[in-house]
Amino acid sequence: MTHPSSLDDRDYADFAWGRYRKILKWMTAASVLVALLSVAILWWSSGPLPWIFAGLTFAGVFATMMMAAALMGLIFLSNGSGHDAVVSDMIAGDLPQADDWEKGPE
Repeated sequence: MTHPSSLDDRDYADFAWGRYRKILKWMTAASVLVALLSVAILWWSSGPLPWIFAGLTFAGVFATMMMAAALMGLIFLSNGSGHDAVVSDMIAGDLPQADDWEKGPE
């Protein structure tokens, strides 16, 4: 028997998505800071950089951090709302269990 996800409740869904957007806003600020810091460290260690190199370095660091933040945020949203618990495992009965491995070949 599956139970409905908390995200089916409109009020809770608004709260959860609001929390997700808040986390992404903070991560955007942190990503900009880290990307600027990485360009500054490169500038300091190797001298003036061509503008394209500095821009692409900034974009790469920023995009990498934002992708990681977005995916991790979705994982926490899905798990924290109970959305993961309502997914049924269609092949669970077909897979060997831990007890089957201990018995050995028959």
